[in-house]
Amino acid sequence: MADSNFVNATEKGDIPTFDGSEKAKATDFANYFCSYAQLYHQKQMLADHNRMAAYHSAIMGNADVFKDKVVMDVGTGSGILAVWAAQAGAKRVYAVEYTNMAAHAKSLMEANGVADIVTVIQGAVEDIELPFEEHNLQPESDSKHQVVDIIISEWMGYFLLRESMLDSLIRARDKFLKPKTGLMFPSHTTMYVSPIHDEDERKISNHEYGGAMTEWSEFVDSTKSVYGVDMSILAKDYEREQKEYYLLSSRWAELPPDAVLATPAMVKQLDMCTCTLADSKGIFSGDPNTEFDFDVVSDENPGATISGFAGWFTADFKSRTDEEGSAAPLLSNPAFLSTGPENGYTHWGQQVFHLLSSIPLIQGETTRLQGSLEMTRSKENARLYNCRIRYSSTRRKAGESKDGKVLMKGGVVEHVYQIP
Repeated sequence: MADSNFVNATEKGDIPTFDGSEKAKATDFANYFCSYAQLYHQKQMLADHNRMAAYHSAIMGNADVFKDKVVMDVGTGSGILAVWAAQAGAKRVYAVEYTNMAAHAKSLMEANGVADIVTVIQGAVEDIELPFEEHNLQPESDSKHQVVDIIISEWMGYFLLRESMLDSLIRARDKFLKPKTGLMFPSHTTMYVSPIHDEDERKISNHEYGGAMTEWSEFVDSTKSVYGVDMSILAKDYEREQKEYYLLSSRWAELPPDAVLATPAMVKQLDMCTCTLADSKGIFSGDPNTEFDFDVVSDENPGATISGFAGWFTADFKSRTDEEGSAAPLLSNPAFLSTGPENGYTHWGQQVFHLLSSIPLIQGETTRLQGSLEMTRSKENARLYNCRIRYSSTRRKAGESKDGKVLMKGGVVEHVYQIP
């Protein structure tokens, strides 16, 4: 794929909507945007009631903040967030949508009586301009573009960063949002990871991998005996492909709360008013919070084994916390969205990274997992990520201090998972 003419990234590794060639943009549309042009995909997100309730509460619960304000909805889709912004009292809403879903959004505005407030703009947010003079928009600073009081967006992907829509949001913020008084909805996001018990699914993946390799062996024998061609030279590459697919790809899951074996660790936190394009590119060695240290107490998790790790995120809708935003309006009714196991179903679910072999929990003992997590963009597709997890395990008697006598010490294990 690296040599393909259809790599879904710019030469700098960015998403193609900004500074990408026409070929790269076409590839990006085919790989990413086209699904968002379908109503069935929009319905999947709109039927996620935890998602919907958080945004509805954030907007309608803070109508005093929206009253008479200029709002931009980045990636409006069918347009429901823009409708709520208008209903909350915004004087002008710009609903930006790249795909032909924009036509449906326009119909929705008309059907809900807010077409005089909401202007649907079809195009990449990196390329569009707002009708400053036509709508008599007043900038806060010397930049004529910074006329927006509030940016709302549902930009988050699996494990927060997948899809890399955050790049577009940051560019929109820097170009259009009033820097001192503007608000971002959501305002802050946080990524978490925790060891989990998910043994049935882990074993299924291992079984499917074993089945794929058995089928390959039979295929090689058959091809040689029937057609006289020896395919065994390709065995290592085939094994690598199957291992990456079955064992080293994260899985979407809706985990029960008791699958979480230790207190989740924060691995990344973003202030949406101050985060940068560099922040959006992933989690890198040396970044704050990349290292974790879990204690898994067997007596608190009877019958469990450590099957892997799971990652998810939360989103806050609250007042600005950065120094520059001290003059921004305060939110009297903060809202919160969690995609963790404790919150039930969301369409994001959790991303599960299964271990190749599970770690048993011994009664009366505590298993300690120390390691780190890194997350970087795929070179072939800037909207997808790879996750490197490195860890080692030790065991000690329950009640023994964290750095007390060790009964067992395992070696360092490292795997790179695709987040497809």
